[in-house]
Amino acid sequence: MYTSNIRSKENDALFEAILKLENIEECYKFFEDVCTINEIQAMSQRLNVAKLLHENYTYSQIEKMTGVSTATISRISKCLHYGPGGYKIVLEK
Repeated sequence: MYTSNIRSKENDALFEAILKLENIEECYKFFEDVCTINEIQAMSQRLNVAKLLHENYTYSQIEKMTGVSTATISRISKCLHYGPGGYKIVLEK
């Protein structure tokens, strides 16, 4: 079992709830209840940056394409290379 700094009963319950969602419509309904529009957009933007990094785009290209700062791109890159592997799991599926 993966050990995380964010592991808690509450977070386990959140992730179990997400795993129960069966389609995009259910995801939209759940995430609109749980998150602000800005939080959803920020997560979507991070995943997009991770995808572009995974596809070997440069920081400069990603910054121009997305408007994301190089500091944020760098943080996502560190997660891709040294993090627990969450982005890689999603990107490789």
